[in-house]
Amino acid sequence: MTTTFRALLGATALCAIGGAAAAQDPVTLTIATVNNGDMIRMQQMTAPFTEANPDIRLDWVTLEENILRERVTTDIATGGGQYDVLTIGTYEVPIWAAQGWLAPLEDLPDDYDVDDLIPAVREALSVDDTLFAAPFYAESAMVMYRTDLAEAAGVTIPDNPTWTDIRTAAEAMTDRDAEVYGICLRGKPGWGENMAFLTAMANSYGARWFDTEWAPQFDSPEWQATLTDYLEMMTNYGPPGASSNGFNENLSLFQQGRCGIWIDATVAASFVTDPTDSTVADSVGFAQFPNKDGVDNHGNWLWAWNLAIPASSQKQDAARSFVAWATSKGYTDMIAEAQGWRAAPPGTRTSLYENPEYQEAAPFAAMTLEAINSANTQQSSVQEVPYTGGQFVAIPEFQGIGTQVGQTFSAALAGQMSADDALAAAQSSTAREMARAGYPK
Repeated sequence: MTTTFRALLGATALCAIGGAAAAQDPVTLTIATVNNGDMIRMQQMTAPFTEANPDIRLDWVTLEENILRERVTTDIATGGGQYDVLTIGTYEVPIWAAQGWLAPLEDLPDDYDVDDLIPAVREALSVDDTLFAAPFYAESAMVMYRTDLAEAAGVTIPDNPTWTDIRTAAEAMTDRDAEVYGICLRGKPGWGENMAFLTAMANSYGARWFDTEWAPQFDSPEWQATLTDYLEMMTNYGPPGASSNGFNENLSLFQQGRCGIWIDATVAASFVTDPTDSTVADSVGFAQFPNKDGVDNHGNWLWAWNLAIPASSQKQDAARSFVAWATSKGYTDMIAEAQGWRAAPPGTRTSLYENPEYQEAAPFAAMTLEAINSANTQQSSVQEVPYTGGQFVAIPEFQGIGTQVGQTFSAALAGQMSADDALAAAQSSTAREMARAGYPK
């Protein structure tokens, strides 16, 4: 760690954040987090925090996304108290806060600047104007594509493409002999894996999960078109074994130059344009999430990976110090100095997108901010719906229902059933679980 790092964080945010904690008895914070690139980077950059807070030690539990959700949900629902800091999403925060499972993030340092948080993100993490989680990075969804392959194939992907544009380009870019696949989309089952993407795609096709009486809508023509087109694109132009591919697997494929188009979280942009890890860093273009011809609804979602403190933690003061540090402006500055502005955690702070250095270093910045700001989590479908969300339905039961449907659709992608059979199974299982849960309520 350089002297500049110590000066930057030791003289500003860390002094204010860490002063109270340093006077306490030594504590070890157990932090549950996801194995995404930005979170791995955070673990590698915590020396300034631990040097400024010698009485706080950090114990990391790093898990794959689906496993993380399962373990932290079980722990917090039972009051197990295994973790002092949780990495959770915008789905969990308001539901868990309403249950009294999360400690409010009050009394944050003045230089934390809560008002600098992007309004849509801050609102998603608040209940009754009280913040219950701090965003580490936030995202929407967009198209990332190989500009060199598109040019060679003679196709154009506009800034606001339709699914017809995407399918045409994917077909033209596919070269199976060279192991280059026209399109890579999530197939790994999970409510936050393949169903995050497929729900967003369904929204862009004019579909909805439930009607206003909470009846499942998988028997609708919109869902029929969504799943049929998804399966056909992935079968004809996607990589083999796609039913096992989630965010990280598709990221790796794209960085290796094996995907023509990848539609996923905006946070991936910094990784696919990083020449250290990406073989195609100089040949990446960006576009908004597609919409179906005739449907005025791009599938932009709003998601944030956030740091929250379970109410069961006995180390809340120390945990609050760490959460404030890891999501502060000072942390962003440290990452920018160490790895460049492109690597700064995106999507959380207005000041980042007003920073000329970031704008110059991150060619995807404007597209990311546009996607985040245009995400409509209050009305994700063009049809009337009784729920909020975006790429999820914001009810407690969705975690189980979404994962079950995700397993069904992943099986269809693996060739184990047809689109019709998968939709019928999703309709039946969802109707059964919603009835058990007592909907409509």
